[in-house]
Amino acid sequence: MINKKSIERYIKNLFHGEALGVDIKKLGEGVQGAGFLVEVKTRGRTMQYVIKGLFPEGLEHDYPADRAGVFLLDLEEFRNLPQHVKAVDVLSEMEDGSIKSIGGGREYYLLMERAKGKHYFNDLAAFSKKERLEPPDIEKIRSMTSYLARIHSVRKDSRHLYWRKVRDTIGHGECLMGVFDTYPDGTISYDEMAAIEKKCIDWRVRLKPKFRRLCQVHGDFHPGNIWFQNNRDFILLDRSRGPWGDAADDVTALTINYIFFSINNSGRVQGPYLEALNLFYDRYIDETGDNELFEVLAPFYAFRGAVVANPVFYPDVSTENRHKIISFVHGVLDDESFRVDKVNEYIKTR
Repeated sequence: MINKKSIERYIKNLFHGEALGVDIKKLGEGVQGAGFLVEVKTRGRTMQYVIKGLFPEGLEHDYPADRAGVFLLDLEEFRNLPQHVKAVDVLSEMEDGSIKSIGGGREYYLLMERAKGKHYFNDLAAFSKKERLEPPDIEKIRSMTSYLARIHSVRKDSRHLYWRKVRDTIGHGECLMGVFDTYPDGTISYDEMAAIEKKCIDWRVRLKPKFRRLCQVHGDFHPGNIWFQNNRDFILLDRSRGPWGDAADDVTALTINYIFFSINNSGRVQGPYLEALNLFYDRYIDETGDNELFEVLAPFYAFRGAVVANPVFYPDVSTENRHKIISFVHGVLDDESFRVDKVNEYIKTR
């Protein structure tokens, strides 16, 4: 589980050459991970430390970033509780097998390339001035469906990761429950939030047997993260919450915006927005053959609906239209399977 030679080199460097010997042996393991005793001999004394590692499956320890997050919090907080052992450092094993310290940071930042182009929100806003989709609009939708069909064709066999994606969609701090917790008081009642959350938990049970749907995802395929250079080519920003999930996550992240923008413009889903919604699903299903998709969309639409109905994120939406989005969420959750031809019925359900 650990690279003993690299850790030995790290310990010797930590002691600035004063370590005469380093002995590492396994202490044991439990449900979450394993512990290793590190004995360091210097002139005149022997010191003992323990290295802990976490198993990389289940309990939300699936990705290296998950495990790093656990240990970084341990490093920060062990010292703040009386009579608790102190954490010394957080170690990262690099691609070449070397060990690097990542502990002690006050904050963490991501350095990345700059995206160039225009985000897809521009196109959605322009739909309001059109009677129907134009050829460039159609080409962009075809480009996005083809891209999603391609990445979603990469599959992985792991019920734990699928169950985690469904669970995270409901309970993660960036997803349904976390988004609801950012709503200003009075936006919707706590009881209504709870009703939506409970319906999603029922959907979680229904989706559990569908773990073979697990596939590669972007995780936040919404218009602000899709930057077009022309009518066909685009670059993506901000992949989120892990590389594996259900295709429904990416599909709803985009398509909720056809629904949201249309409601915000006219109070119902119509015109180019409805045409885009139909075109997207027709093209995507044609390219993937994933007719089962409609049976799993509901909790993902609930999360995405909660996002676009949030006045913190979208303050210019009227109260009436905000409630229509919440009604859409209820309508989709109450149906057995999502149907595009019922989208305006869902809006009227409450």
